[in-house]
Amino acid sequence: MATKEAGRGPASYKPLSMSPKEYQQFAKSRQPSRPVFANCVRAFLVGGFICFIGEGVQRFFMAAFDMTSRQAGNPTVAVMILISVILTCLGVYDKIAQWAGAGTAVPVTGFANSMCSAAIEHRSEGLVLGVGANMFKLAGSVIVFGTVAAFFVGIVYWILGVSH
Repeated sequence: MATKEAGRGPASYKPLSMSPKEYQQFAKSRQPSRPVFANCVRAFLVGGFICFIGEGVQRFFMAAFDMTSRQAGNPTVAVMILISVILTCLGVYDKIAQWAGAGTAVPVTGFANSMCSAAIEHRSEGLVLGVGANMFKLAGSVIVFGTVAAFFVGIVYWILGVSH
C-alpha cells in the first residue's frame, strides 16, 4: 500500500507499511458497531413467526383432512416451500431476510429461497447450464452435509439399537 505525498508531483509516492496487527486495529477502529442484540431479537421473532405459520398450516391439514400430525408434516413442508418460492419471486422474501437476517435462513423456507434465488439469477444462461447447474451450488453442500449427517446418525441409532 502506498500514499501520495503532498506537493511532490503526481508520481511521488511513499510506501506505507503497516503490520498485520496494526492494520487489524486500524480496520476495527473504522468498523461500524453492530446491534447484535437487536439482530438476535429480529431473527428470533421472524424465525418464530415462520414456524408459527408452518404450525398453522399443519393444523389446517390436520383439521380439514383429518390427518395426524405425522401425516400433515409433508404437505405442510410443501406449502411452506411454495410460499417461500412465491415470496422470493415477488422480491418480498429478500426484503424480509435483509431485515431479519438469520431468522429467515434457518427454516426450510430459507433453503427454498436460496434455491429459487439462484434459479432466477441464472435463468438467462439456459435451463441446464444456468438454472440447473447454478441452483445446486449452494444447495449441493447442504444436501451432502444432510446426507452424511443422516448416515452417521443412522449408524449411531444402529449401534445403540434404537428403532424409530
